[in-house]
Amino acid sequence: MAAYLRPKRLEDALATMAEPGWVVLAGGTDHFPARVTHTPDEAILDVTALSELKGIDRMADGGLRLGAGVTWTEVIEAALPPACDGLKAAAREVGGVQIQNRGTIGGNLCNASPAADGVPPLLSLDAEVELASASGTRRLPLGRFILGNRHTARRSNELLVAVHLPAPALEATGRFLKLGARRYLVISIVMVAGTLSRTADGTIVAARLAVGACSAAAVRLPALEAALIGRPVTEAAAALQPSHLDLLRPIDDGRADAPYRRHAAATLVRRCLNELARAA
Repeated sequence: MAAYLRPKRLEDALATMAEPGWVVLAGGTDHFPARVTHTPDEAILDVTALSELKGIDRMADGGLRLGAGVTWTEVIEAALPPACDGLKAAAREVGGVQIQNRGTIGGNLCNASPAADGVPPLLSLDAEVELASASGTRRLPLGRFILGNRHTARRSNELLVAVHLPAPALEATGRFLKLGARRYLVISIVMVAGTLSRTADGTIVAARLAVGACSAAAVRLPALEAALIGRPVTEAAAALQPSHLDLLRPIDDGRADAPYRRHAAATLVRRCLNELARAA
């Protein structure tokens, strides 16, 4: 059926989602380009008027809540802690200014591209997603929400309403590095994001590293993270071993082959650790 709704109340949107067949429209920066050559008969639920999907708010427990409808421009312009520097850097890489003005965090996550710029920095911040339906809400770690290429754990009756960043993850320094075929307006070949926390004497107490565009979904590097704990921050890059990248499953495509991606991932992880060490 062809239909278009733009509700102003979340409860109305969730009641609509209880009926099968609705396509959620947020910024539309992925939706419309995918329909240039054909116009399918769709039922569109436009969520851009829902206030519950807007805003970046500090929570009572010290964490951050980012509404799923927050745009990348809003991320860039927000006053966020240094742990979110990687997220801000990734936001500047999401297309051009016009795309940043329209594209949303929620749309980026639900589109679930392996090369989505927003996913690695959010993984490095221990992000959780909040999903709502007419029957209630639930939260999932981002790593359990994006299941693969264009595949998420969102149920057909659910709407992604927010992304939550826990307080402990915000007590860190963050970085994001991206490799593409050119400097701007390019789909990633490899991305690396990281956050690092240290004690006053320079000992690493927490580290979170994520790699994107080298697997069906961006992944954390838990073996490397564990190897970093207790090391002097000045020796962070020296901890990297080839086995720490065993979770990666790079593919051959028009942008790069798998061996190049694996080599580039190791290089970017090392650079990210060096930048985190200098910043910390």
